[in-house]
Amino acid sequence: MLCAAASREEAARLAEALIARRLAACVQALPIESWYRWEGKVERAAEVMLLIKTTRAKAGEAEACLKALHGYAVPEIIVLPVEGGLGAYLDWVSAEVADGA
Repeated sequence: MLCAAASREEAARLAEALIARRLAACVQALPIESWYRWEGKVERAAEVMLLIKTTRAKAGEAEACLKALHGYAVPEIIVLPVEGGLGAYLDWVSAEVADGA
């Protein structure tokens, strides 16, 4: 999943909530600069992009968590499919977000 946050503090709060609730196995934060149109104006902002490692089964709960805690009126929350990867890593992600893990 991808989710842009307004600051490092917000990114940390979102990441910690996802990990604590076992909705993500890992969250990485990258500084980015964004240009976008909002309410008729072109905007530019420094943001933090969260790369959220979760499973298809937990994506809906992770999205709900992000929406509830995010400061933006319309947060960027994008779910991307995983086409492949190291099996051991993907197994670890699944184990970390499994219920009762």
